[in-house]
Amino acid sequence: MISDVLASAKEKMAQSIEVAKADFQTVSAGRANPALFQKLLVEYYGSPTPLVQLAGFQQPDARTLVITPFDKTALKEIERAIVAAPHLHVDPSNDGTIIRIVMPELTEDRRRDYVKIVKDKAEQARVAVRNVRRQAMTDLDKLSGEVSDDEIARAGKELEAATKQTVESIDDALKKKEAELLEV
Repeated sequence: MISDVLASAKEKMAQSIEVAKADFQTVSAGRANPALFQKLLVEYYGSPTPLVQLAGFQQPDARTLVITPFDKTALKEIERAIVAAPHLHVDPSNDGTIIRIVMPELTEDRRRDYVKIVKDKAEQARVAVRNVRRQAMTDLDKLSGEVSDDEIARAGKELEAATKQTVESIDDALKKKEAELLEV
């Protein structure tokens, strides 16, 4: 039973790391990257639909991204969603068939803003990990009548070690992304 609680908690913590890394990819470093558009939702026939389901992406050079919608009627809605996205700050050009996006050079202030956004995403990931730890500790405490207190204490220490390792992984990913953002 204890092993099930620990395995579940470790799995959820690993998922938190992956989510944090995916969130970090949605923040621009001045280079065009289709991952910037992963979580962008487009109003398509009355329902919010992820852009990656509506269009194909091509990257002709480091700062240019070409978006080709599968359905040409969605072109205006895709363009509207890109303009409205707060984290992109791009001005798409629409030629009636494709949308071309040229990523602007980042200013020092803009880079600092992006670092703040990434730090916020990292903190959200850390909070998620701590919530997983808290839930696992609650689950362990519920087992107190069935298993010895020593086993629960040992499992608690193992859970703390896993939490610490997960938070360190998130911090390492944050440092890498921060260095990438501040690189000129």
